[in-house]
Order: sequence, then structure tokens, then C-alpha cells
Amino acid sequence: MEDFEDVLLSQRGSVGFIVLNRPKALNSITFDMVTCIQSALTKWEADPGIKAVVIEGAGDRAFCAGGDVIAVSKAGQAQDPLSREFFQAEYRLNRAIHLYSKPYIAFLDGITMGGGVGLSVHGNCRIVTERTVFAMPETGIGLFPDVGGSHFLSRCPGQVGLYLGLTGARLGAADMLSIGLADHYMPASARESFFSALEAVDWSAGSPGDIVRACAAQHVAKAEASALDALRGQIDEIFSDGSMEDILARLRADSGDIAQTILKHLSTKSPTLLKVTLVQLRRGAQQDFDANMQMEYRMVRHALRPGSDFHEGVRALLIDKDKSPHWAPDTVEAVQDADVEAFFQRPPEGDLQF
Repeated sequence: MEDFEDVLLSQRGSVGFIVLNRPKALNSITFDMVTCIQSALTKWEADPGIKAVVIEGAGDRAFCAGGDVIAVSKAGQAQDPLSREFFQAEYRLNRAIHLYSKPYIAFLDGITMGGGVGLSVHGNCRIVTERTVFAMPETGIGLFPDVGGSHFLSRCPGQVGLYLGLTGARLGAADMLSIGLADHYMPASARESFFSALEAVDWSAGSPGDIVRACAAQHVAKAEASALDALRGQIDEIFSDGSMEDILARLRADSGDIAQTILKHLSTKSPTLLKVTLVQLRRGAQQDFDANMQMEYRMVRHALRPGSDFHEGVRALLIDKDKSPHWAPDTVEAVQDADVEAFFQRPPEGDLQF
């Protein structure tokens, strides 16, 4: 099977291995990487000699820190076809992972954010380590938690998913296990031993899924206590109902450290995308996976229009790095309902086709 410098593909025993190989860029994914991974998964799913697939990131800093949003922003401003083709390919890949019929083992050693979450959390075996750092920070660059965030965040317990999607808060391994976004905790040092066990296993001994779980069980350890658990009661109270304005009012009325920290995080985000994300995740809880991906494609096509908050966020956070985005409008109160609803309209080229 062909690979290229940024994605390394190999077969070891009856296991297909995918390595995201851009360590200097924290393994952020490009359009070519997405298409390479999709091709590999399609071929391996049809190959009876492949019993399971492993995906990991090169280096020791990141599984995948997200998508190449600078390239996507430039394409969006120029109305280049890449601005839609990247998301079409990425969302189809997210769906393929969600539906994958063989064990899909994501080894999340290091930073796992944005597009990296889409490559992992939809799989059926998600392994976290002491170095795992999870976040969906999109509202900070004028975007929304995509790559299936409508689906997995809206199904987190209580209001945790809304808290994560709006604030971009970071989680560790124990937090992910606690809210069902990971399946096993494994020390990073156990990686090679676990992979070697997968290579050597007798796949005729049971179902592939059961075999993978048994192999993982031999290498797991106990994670530290979840820091998120202590916050969940207050998170549920803050984000339970009402509009974005109502949520902010509750936070402003609460002088406690937790509320004020959340308020500080929200104050740096795009006001428009805060309101859009609130609608997105509430609708997402009522829709199936395909409907959510269709919704996200509509949203991202609108978000990438020239002059949007997304391009300003990318400029301020990733290009000029002045960390002072000029959001338009610059307050939640100034964002009109029609501005929000525009994100959910069908794009000119039609809906995403699976």
C-alpha cells in the first residue's frame, strides 16, 4: 500500500498501522493526509488478513493537534475549492471511523485537539496516556466544535459537552475516561509492548473486538482522579438551560473561582460562534450521526465565507499571533438570531454526500 512522508502505513502481523508523521507541526492533518488515511481504511476493511487498525502520532508531543487551518483559511478567503474539499473529505473520514467494522485503536499519546479528536474519538478503542491533552478549542478561532463534535459532545453526561465546546477547556486522561471519551488508560511506556502483543495474538481465539480488549487489559493502569468530576455539578447548573446571554448572566452573578474562570475563557471567544455552538450542540443531541455531519458541513461552509470571524481568529491566533482578534460583532448581545441561523442553511453546492 502506498503511503507518503506525512502518513506512514505498515502491516505488522494482522494489524494495520497508521502513523501521522508531522511531529514538528504536532501532526496536524492536511487534505492529502485525510485522503491517504481514508484509502488505507477502505482497503484494510475489505482485507480479511487485517484484523485491526492502529493509529498514532509520531514523536512524543502530540497524537494530532488539529487540522491545517491556516491553509483552509487561505483557501476560504480565495474561494478556492480546497475550502470545501478538505471538510468534505475530513467529515467522510470521521464517518468511516464511526462506522468501521474492525477494531480501530487510537493511541492518544499527547495533544489531541480538533481534527485529531475526529480521527480518534469516533473509534471503538480509544487509549489515553499520562501525556494526553484533549480539547475542542474552535470557538477561540471563530469556528465551532466540528469533526462530529455535534454528536460526541452532545452525548457527554450532563452539560459537560456544552462546557467543553464553548470554552475549549482542556482535559486529561482521567477526565476523558470519566465522561466516556476514552476507553483505556495506558502508560506511554507500555505502547510497544501492547503493539507487540497485538501483532502476536491468535486472532482465531475469539472476536477481534474481544481480543483487542483482552490485549489492552494486560497493559492498562489506574489513572489519577478526574479533576473534571469535582466541577460537574457547577457546570450542570451554569449551562443547563437558557440562551448564551442567560449563561453569561449566571456567570457574572457568581463571584466564585470556577464561574469567574469560565467567564474569563468565554470572554476570549467569538461571540457569534458561542451562540452558534450553543444551538449546534443542543440540536446535535436530537440527531443521529449522519444528520450531525450534514449539519456541520452546512455550518463550516458558512463559517469559511470571506470576512468571517474564522479568518480573523486564524490571523490573530496562528498567523500574526497577536492574540487580539477583532470579532464582529464583538459582544454576544449584538449577535442577531438571523446571523446564527444562517450557519444552518444549505450551501450553494448542496449538502455533503456520503
